[in-house]
Amino acid sequence: MSHPHPELRPPSRLPKGGLRVTPLGGLGEIGRNMTVFEYGGRLLIVDCGVLFPEAEQPGIDLILPDFTSIRDRLDDIEGIVLTHGHEDHIGGVPFLLREKPDIPLIGSKLTLALIEAKLQEHRIRPYTLEVAEGQRERVGPFDCEFIAVNHSIPDALAVAIRTPAGMVVHTGDFKMDQLPLDNRLTDLHAFARLSEEGIDLLLSDSTNAEVPGFVPPERDISNVLRQVFAGARKRIIVASFASHVHRIQQILDAAHEYGRRVAFVGRSMVRNMGIARDLGYLKVPPGLVVDVKTLDDLPDSEVVLVCTGSQGEPMAALSRMANRDHQIRIVDGDTVILASSLIPGNENAVYRVINGLTRWGANVVHKGNAKVHVSGHASAGELLYFYNICRPKNLMPVHGEWRHLRANAELGALTGVPHDRIVIAEDGVVVDLIEGKAKISGKVQAGYVYVDGLSVGDVGEPALKDRKILGDEGIISVFVVIDSSTGKITGGPHVQARGSGIEDSAFGEVIPKITETLERSAQDGVVEPHQMQQLVRRTLGKWVSDTYRRRPMILPVVVEV
Repeated sequence: MSHPHPELRPPSRLPKGGLRVTPLGGLGEIGRNMTVFEYGGRLLIVDCGVLFPEAEQPGIDLILPDFTSIRDRLDDIEGIVLTHGHEDHIGGVPFLLREKPDIPLIGSKLTLALIEAKLQEHRIRPYTLEVAEGQRERVGPFDCEFIAVNHSIPDALAVAIRTPAGMVVHTGDFKMDQLPLDNRLTDLHAFARLSEEGIDLLLSDSTNAEVPGFVPPERDISNVLRQVFAGARKRIIVASFASHVHRIQQILDAAHEYGRRVAFVGRSMVRNMGIARDLGYLKVPPGLVVDVKTLDDLPDSEVVLVCTGSQGEPMAALSRMANRDHQIRIVDGDTVILASSLIPGNENAVYRVINGLTRWGANVVHKGNAKVHVSGHASAGELLYFYNICRPKNLMPVHGEWRHLRANAELGALTGVPHDRIVIAEDGVVVDLIEGKAKISGKVQAGYVYVDGLSVGDVGEPALKDRKILGDEGIISVFVVIDSSTGKITGGPHVQARGSGIEDSAFGEVIPKITETLERSAQDGVVEPHQMQQLVRRTLGKWVSDTYRRRPMILPVVVEV
């Protein structure tokens, strides 16, 4: 198995007749999925998603793929193929189209409807090409065939990309539910046909590669939901991803069966479910869905609220309910269902919300105590089955953290893919398919690009480090006025602390030391403000460390008069 090396250099020019594959996100992480294919000087992008921030990235709203490596080649992009409508696959599209709005978007009906609604908020009207399973489209030098796959959102597609260098198959996110709610199976016949033609490189979803066996059918959840609905005394509040149409369908079916009305809460939930209903992907009995404002007129035993916040997002509806910061107040006897998985890194936030809801008397039903979620990604048994059908000549695991990529690679090896033809890459690692063999040829820039409010890319790692220090240790500011000619202190030092846990009165002990240091500096002829600021920082920092074993941010200000 080939794998990246930290000393990889930028790749040389792609040899004539070769196909280049550059993942800019989704490898070594769950989210931010984006892969760039290059042939004959032209580019095809598959997916452009976002990653959601973790606790150590305070203030960040979203994390984007790094477009640096393609920024001066935007005119070479033939199109963006979107495999399905989840945020980790389409959320970055508006930010790429800001740089070139006329890049064509290619996807299924529901996927395009979801991204078009998102782009409308960014005031971008995209060029789109709607495709369906079984369809083939020529996109520049790329001959793309679209294959139906089953996932936790309708209308998901894999894509087979044919070029003179060979055929690459990108699965997108998929599983092999044999009893899907929409009767749309993963098209194993199509994959077998492609296998007969010869799959030169397979890029396969790795998210569940560590999980043995097969994913249970989505419809297994229906009976559990019915039991919860049958036992609920008051309101039922369901938190789910705003794009999980299949899960919401089961909630609607259970509500209809038990005589409850449903209201959607949250802008993204209202928007996405409206789109799914209008396009026929969500079947809604007449009168079942009502406006949230009308629920006050109904008894609690006839109410279901469907909202976002299943991952503990601070600003999502469920988190705000748990914190008593929402118009909907949790009361004793309410039932809350968290109908989704835990994305790695979100565990603490989710359990914090569960505890908050339980505190107010809610009965919280989640994956840990009831079968209210099944995954949308193929487990190890399905992947083995899939590889035996596809028989790829080269395998490149994608979409997963390092442990998932490794586990997926081992599954491929078990089914007969030679070890030297399994490529474990990471974001930015360039893989070339030349004369039927895939190999690593270099690395391009593919770091995190942070979205902070209206700012994109302006906040970097140093700023996040400062934010973390401020959050963990607080800040101490020191203000000193000096004579510009002599360097003698004419005012201060004044010391003030915020969030450090140190009382301002405690600094009386260190102020003489700061004064002594500055006076000695002036005697030595060092009167430049910046140098004096460094002296203040070192003196105060050493005192705080020795006295309190803390390392707050120290902000010295030296003013000349």
